[in-house]
Amino acid sequence: MKATAPSASSGFDVRDARVEDLSYVQRIYAHHVLNGLASFEEQPPDLPEMTRRYEAVIALGLPYLVAVGAGGVQGYAYAAPYRPRPAYRFTLEDSVYVDEAAVGQGIGRELLSLLIARCTELGYRQLLAVIGDSGNAGSIGLHAALGFERAALLRSVGFKFGRWVDSVIMQKALGPGDSTPPSLSR
Repeated sequence: MKATAPSASSGFDVRDARVEDLSYVQRIYAHHVLNGLASFEEQPPDLPEMTRRYEAVIALGLPYLVAVGAGGVQGYAYAAPYRPRPAYRFTLEDSVYVDEAAVGQGIGRELLSLLIARCTELGYRQLLAVIGDSGNAGSIGLHAALGFERAALLRSVGFKFGRWVDSVIMQKALGPGDSTPPSLSR
């Protein structure tokens, strides 16, 4: 696991997630599932399911990061395969969630910045964000600030909290992007 340097002025450190962090991760995600439109899940996964998902990401050698402050894990981010078919093997999808009490402290930006760097180091060429709710200004703004461009708007593809919900797809080229062929060893 690759450690990351503490953010001196931020009050939190970003590091690779560990199994013992997953109860915090599960709690953060459960809040977003039950109270927001960022996730299209309607029932929060339990800790064993969140552990299974974490282990699947780690088994692929992909980054799964947490931001840790005085109160424990304050946010997390990971990259997972965009789609399972082989031709998509150079493209990942990011997920970033921040504890409701820690929003606005730069945690999401730091997590996503480090996630981008790690995915680039691993030789991936595209990183996608599939953002729930076209009104999700926080996530859309975060991704745009870090170089993602809007690639698509999928209207009314989800139904949650009694209303139709859009998905916004944003995309960022990593490293040389599509300007050169990838290493075919993946």
